[in-house]
Amino acid sequence: MTVNNLCKTCGTEYPQADGSPKTCPICDDDRQYLPEDGQQWTNYGELSTNHKVVITELTPTLYAIKIEQAFALGQRALLVLSEHGNILWDCIPLLDEKAIEFIRSKGGLKVIAFSHPHYYSTMNRWAEVFDCPVYIHHLDDQWVFNKGSHIEFWQGDEKPLWDGMKIIHIGGHFPGSCILKVDGLSEKGTLLCGDSLYLARSKRHIAIMYSYPNQIPLPANELKEAIRKVSEQEFDTIYGAFDWQNLRGNAGEVFKNSVERYRESCLQYS
Repeated sequence: MTVNNLCKTCGTEYPQADGSPKTCPICDDDRQYLPEDGQQWTNYGELSTNHKVVITELTPTLYAIKIEQAFALGQRALLVLSEHGNILWDCIPLLDEKAIEFIRSKGGLKVIAFSHPHYYSTMNRWAEVFDCPVYIHHLDDQWVFNKGSHIEFWQGDEKPLWDGMKIIHIGGHFPGSCILKVDGLSEKGTLLCGDSLYLARSKRHIAIMYSYPNQIPLPANELKEAIRKVSEQEFDTIYGAFDWQNLRGNAGEVFKNSVERYRESCLQYS
């Protein structure tokens, strides 16, 4: 029997069961949403039949991986190529043979890591194919409903990786929200941020919110802490969760200007 256990709204895959879950807890939360016509489910077979993976080079050592035609949240995963091992930052629900072949041709994956729970999707499938660990901050343990054998929870403010890369816990959007710092992609350093930092379409503003689709701000103390942790990093470039969220060369200045606007508005009430 085919089980519909893949949420159509966020793309999260839940454990196999006799029937579909009642609702997706990740979507039935103020940081996300359920469709007006109610929870909708599909399965991995249907997704594989009707969609494909498209890979785009952003730099010689950074690739965007996304689903065409768009499915669920429509986010991209980012593949970082590095001398001592590649990392997949965030995930997408579909992994087809062409994507597997491409990633293996680049050396496979040493680890998969996440910005926050909205992009967990089919992470266990990816980890099994590439036989690699999945790094998730322990503060988001409660949002992992399909705890595969490859998942490893880490604690603290930073997790050093290799070749100058590190995962940085900033909190904010989710308790365990993180960014990935990569040296060598730009002069001063690059942040891969998912939705932990949200670049506006104008590319003049960066937001840190509790909920982006529902426009819910963070409590002031959590916002201050997230700003503090990001401000400690030197960077000039960021890549976010969507195709238009590439900001090269002046990302540090845009972040500083955005912080000033926060201080002039919401933070003065704290």
